[in-house]
Amino acid sequence: MPAPLIYTAKTLDDALTLPYEAVMTALTYGSVQEELGLMRFGSNYTFLVSVCHEDDSFLAVYKPQAGERPLWDFPDGTLCKREVAACVLSEALAWYLVPPTVLREDAPRGLGSLQVFIQHDPERHYFTFGEAEQAALQRMAAFDAIANNADRKGGHCLLDETGRVWGIDHGLCFNHVNKLRTVIWDFANQDLPADVLTDLVRLGAMLADDTHPTTATFAALLDETELHMFKKRVRRLCETRKFPAPTTSHSRPWPPI
Repeated sequence: MPAPLIYTAKTLDDALTLPYEAVMTALTYGSVQEELGLMRFGSNYTFLVSVCHEDDSFLAVYKPQAGERPLWDFPDGTLCKREVAACVLSEALAWYLVPPTVLREDAPRGLGSLQVFIQHDPERHYFTFGEAEQAALQRMAAFDAIANNADRKGGHCLLDETGRVWGIDHGLCFNHVNKLRTVIWDFANQDLPADVLTDLVRLGAMLADDTHPTTATFAALLDETELHMFKKRVRRLCETRKFPAPTTSHSRPWPPI
């Protein structure tokens, strides 16, 4: 699947479309400029910022490591790295479900994840999606299963104005303990679509090669046990060839949106 165009904005009222690769370059090398505001609905400090690189300028979501709330079940200071690992996974599968995301050490408040802001209608989310979004949601469900997403709320599924589905907020992924919590159980116990399975098998082969650049990138973002269990989840899904089903009453996040 080719890298998509990114539907973002220079301001909240000004739509802008840029190539995926240009956005990744700008996020990696561009200037992170003024903070435009604190996004108040998350558990951790999240800022809307402006990113400028050469002729490109757009909004991005900045999550500094220093603003992460300590959690009993995730190592301190690792959530921003998990955000980036989710993007790496999205690219490795060539599904491009996660907006371009990078780790920046030179951002205004220090080390943190920087993700392009996706221009979207906040009234459109998982619970309003229809048949047109089902294929994307199947990939999202498989993605969450192997990423071990502990917090897939309905509001973490965005629909941009081109009709593309994006997933955001992946700080609670890649735990070595099974923590899958999601609202997307529509496909539980169903067979994986053939194209989804093909991509997962390709990913499994990639991860089996410790010298592969993508595997090395994961190793820099996750600890050894987390990477081992991630590989195991990929193998398991390829073997069962079925979407997982909820196993406990804690398999759904709260609140659901």
